[in-house]
Amino acid sequence: MPRRDAQSEPGSPAAGVHRSPCPVACALDLFGDRWTLLVIRDLFLGRRRFKEFAASPEGIPTNLLSDRLERLVNSGIARQVPAEPGSKRMAYELTDKGRSLRPVLKAMRDWGLTWIEGSDARLERR
Repeated sequence: MPRRDAQSEPGSPAAGVHRSPCPVACALDLFGDRWTLLVIRDLFLGRRRFKEFAASPEGIPTNLLSDRLERLVNSGIARQVPAEPGSKRMAYELTDKGRSLRPVLKAMRDWGLTWIEGSDARLERR
């Protein structure tokens, strides 16, 4: 059976309900899919513009990228800001709520480096 995208599942944030009151389940409902934490990672690395996220090595499809950025903004993890003062073009940045995910991503990075042969933390903050 094909895996359904978390956006369409009954307990997803798009549905406005959680599948359970468990905080792990609630967090996974928000960012536990294949792409969202990678977008958050890219925000930590200093990427701000849609085209910068789309250029990440994982190759997120642009329709999913749009959806994940919207989800992050709607949940208060990221916000849209002018790309440059006075510009109509928009960029993204983490909110305090989003920046509080730093230890989560760091723990995942450290675990991957320790336990997944061939993993490498080559991406650096801009």
